[in-house]
Amino acid sequence: MARRRSDIPAAVDRLIAEGTVIPAHPLALTAERRLDERRQRALTRYYLDAGAGGLAVGVHTTQFAIREVGLYEPVLSLAAEAAAAWTDRPIAMIAGLAGGTAQACREADVAAGLGYHAGLLSLAAFRDARTDDMLAHCRAVAEHIPLFGFYLQPAVGGVRLPAEFWRRFAAIDNVIGVKIAPFNRYHTLDVIRGVAESGAAERVALYTGNDDHIVADLLLPFAVRDDHGRETEMRIVGGLLGHWCVWTSSAVGIHRRCRATVRAGAVDPALLALDSRVTECNAAVFDVANDFAGVICGVHEVLRRQGLLQGTWCLDPDEALGPGQAERIDAIYARHVDLADDAFVAANLERWLA
Repeated sequence: MARRRSDIPAAVDRLIAEGTVIPAHPLALTAERRLDERRQRALTRYYLDAGAGGLAVGVHTTQFAIREVGLYEPVLSLAAEAAAAWTDRPIAMIAGLAGGTAQACREADVAAGLGYHAGLLSLAAFRDARTDDMLAHCRAVAEHIPLFGFYLQPAVGGVRLPAEFWRRFAAIDNVIGVKIAPFNRYHTLDVIRGVAESGAAERVALYTGNDDHIVADLLLPFAVRDDHGRETEMRIVGGLLGHWCVWTSSAVGIHRRCRATVRAGAVDPALLALDSRVTECNAAVFDVANDFAGVICGVHEVLRRQGLLQGTWCLDPDEALGPGQAERIDAIYARHVDLADDAFVAANLERWLA
């Protein structure tokens, strides 16, 4: 049971610190909008066989509404059990934590009890709170499980969080990482500056959640200068991404190429050019044209086309693909077929569904 960082197995702690691929796990439902356990397990097996180093469960892509229908613990439990039964390699298990302090602490206790290593803490419930109150909440939850901070984009419920918040958040002893997902370069720099100024940059791993700039985030150094001109180079080492829950084996390959390029100190123009292609794919899957209205259904549609899901059903019956979204997904398949992993899925689907 991971209550402190020292409780995390050394191999998992090292995996998180060095950077890995952590897909945000979707929710498999039947046409009656009930949990489809067979396909939920199949998704977990797909991500592990694709080479993912972790799983994020109970997060936005899993649908926050699982809490309202009594599925939070069952879904976390199913993922933990499926992962443990499928592979013996180190897997970083990250649980989404939401709500007010009492709820988030309860969820942290559930996650820790199920063997999760860290919690990804949403602050959406603190939209109108003072920074001091948000940080008090974070400190309270950090007493229950190691934390990943989460800068969720405001378009889907996130809160504006300045550099000062991130400086103080990263200084919390049980914080091990931050998922940077504001989909905004200025706000991304706020996180990086805050962590750099916290004095905790060596123990807080930076992960991109910026699905609109995945490759660039992984490749580019971030130079943080203080008032005296002293410079600290910061790096984003991995991704905890909704976009990486589709075409995951391709995502693993991209992450490996990015990390190898950074280690070599080289600049690969072809890899830099890949950033815009991945972003174009994300725009279709996440339904940017309709202000992200079809983001969950877009993920489901790709997985449905591959046979991993039977439909695009969400817990909210009003959630659906946005106008023109299916055609835009058709277009990215035509333009960027080399980024898809349909052949990999087809070769393994029967085994994952068994």
